[in-house]
Amino acid sequence: MADRRRFADDAMPYAPQLFGTALRMTRNRADAEDLVQETMLKGFRAYESFETGTNLRAWLFRILTNTFINRYNAKKARPQESDFGDLDEFYLYTRAPALARRLEGRSAEEEVIDLFTDDEVKAALEDLPEIFLLPVLLADVQDFSYQEIADMLDIPLGTVMSRLHRGRQALQKALVEFAESRGLIDG
Repeated sequence: MADRRRFADDAMPYAPQLFGTALRMTRNRADAEDLVQETMLKGFRAYESFETGTNLRAWLFRILTNTFINRYNAKKARPQESDFGDLDEFYLYTRAPALARRLEGRSAEEEVIDLFTDDEVKAALEDLPEIFLLPVLLADVQDFSYQEIADMLDIPLGTVMSRLHRGRQALQKALVEFAESRGLIDG
């Protein structure tokens, strides 16, 4: 059990990461600040139940995620769902064969991402439906394992993998649209 008096020293190093994720979740600076503040307050109140030696970062992100889900999704009867079943699994690469030839030597992900501005990648990420946004943020931005994400979101591991796959497909599609609009690939 952790001592509540040490909470600030232990938890504050994670505040920037929490804020970055909260900002992507809420898409609003004031809401993100409120979400992080509520997360820290809940963490402080429950810190005595935190087991010293376990992953404090994952524990704080679980609080953040649960708080977000409870606060923002309670307003909706159902989360927004999108059908991405018709997306080709390798949409980006089948739409951009000339681009794929230029990518030899580096990983495809590195080469493709380098073509886009930070704002384009951020916009593509933020346009994801919430059902896909949370798993993608937690896996690809915060580097949590699939099992940690399943625990944080209280969903089965297979659901995490499915949502990540579909979310990544949606990101590919959005990035292709940016590439087409910038003339990097033919439409």
